Amino acid sequence: TPSLTSPLPFLTPSQPAEEKAQLLQNSEYQEMMVESTFMYLTLDLPTAPLYKDEKEQLIIPQVPLFSILAKFNGVTEKEYKTYKENFLKRFQLTRLPPYLIFCIKRFTKNNFFVEKNPTIVNFPITNVDLREYLSEEVQAAHTNTTYDLIANIVHDGKPSEGSYRIHVLHHGTGKWYELQDLQVTDILPQMITLSEAYIQV
Repeated sequence: TPSLTSPLPFLTPSQPAEEKAQLLQNSEYQEMMVESTFMYLTLDLPTAPLYKDEKEQLIIPQVPLFSILAKFNGVTEKEYKTYKENFLKRFQLTRLPPYLIFCIKRFTKNNFFVEKNPTIVNFPITNVDLREYLSEEVQAAHTNTTYDLIANIVHDGKPSEGSYRIHVLHHGTGKWYELQDLQVTDILPQMITLSEAYIQV
């Protein structure tokens, strides 16, 4: 099974390096390394802007896939909060599976309702290389670290009343098809990258 490691320092990303180094001398701030298996990788989208002016009303934010994949480079720190404490996590992949599933975190729940982030993820259809997200010693064990998209699940509309579409690659012909309920139509690969991708295989 694929796995990743996550060292867990109880610090904040905004602290200066010297202060972090001093805190890491204390036992309670020591990093912990935890190895865990995963079924899919959750990719966090940047927060959508709360307020827009008239010119930005029609602009949908966009982010490159490799920007949100940086979460798994072993360097990027992300703060997690619980009701008791705050802590940081860094993730690094230690093994790659034959098939990889990305879940793009579009939905966030607050005390009142579920919000959807409409940010478009710019992703390549083929040759997504994850070599740089593996440690150097693990890279040697993986001869093939590139993936091609074979399925893309899209969520359209509001969180509570939206609908789903699926883009699927027909392996025999190399053509892409869009499926929604019983309707099946062919689609150009360039159109897939313009969708609000939610889950990718």
